[in-house]
Amino acid sequence: MNGKINLSSPVTQTAAAVKQLIAYQNHGQEPEEMPAFYRLTRDMVLVLGNKKDAYYVTTPKSCSCPAAFYHHGPCKHQRKYFPESKTIRAMNMADTLEQADKNLSKMPYQYQRMVKAAREAAESEPLELIGDHKPFKPFIEDEAKAAGMV
Repeated sequence: MNGKINLSSPVTQTAAAVKQLIAYQNHGQEPEEMPAFYRLTRDMVLVLGNKKDAYYVTTPKSCSCPAAFYHHGPCKHQRKYFPESKTIRAMNMADTLEQADKNLSKMPYQYQRMVKAAREAAESEPLELIGDHKPFKPFIEDEAKAAGMV
């Protein structure tokens, strides 16, 4: 970190580099106090670390903090500054089945057969979680062909 700020990828920046950036954007006027965060663009925020010596570059998809690196997922900075970027939403079972029905025709034939067989088996059997239950085998005729019985 040679005092030049790198915005092409999330790389932790020194406080001095961020101070120069803020002074540049404020037409030469340096900040009196370094901010806890500094929003560069709509999709990029510089967040001051706990030691107050570096700023983490945070975007909706990545962050340069150690937690984001070690946990391979959204860190607290991403959740705080980009809460609207959640891509996973909770769906009830009816919504899940409706979406699966829409996408079923796009799936391979064997997968379609397996899903249809599983639905038929689920509809014909009572819902019991405990008890004598046979494992589900969707491709019985395929197994018979492989064994040479047909």
